[in-house]
Amino acid sequence: MEVGQKVRVCRIRDRVNQGVANTLGKFGVITGFKMTDGSGVGVVVKFEGQGSTWFFEDEIEVVP
Repeated sequence: MEVGQKVRVCRIRDRVNQGVANTLGKFGVITGFKMTDGSGVGVVVKFEGQGSTWFFEDEIEVVP
């Protein structure tokens, strides 16, 4: 995955607030990366008109 790629949120691993839950199935663009709990890297995704949040790599899929 690379910055600038378009992605779709395909699943959410953990319990999250309603705002993040509403991103399920939505499309966004990768804007960066974030260290998680030391065992992985999260992907920061920006959504049109909804701000941005981060996801684990297995929670999003690249859209061609």
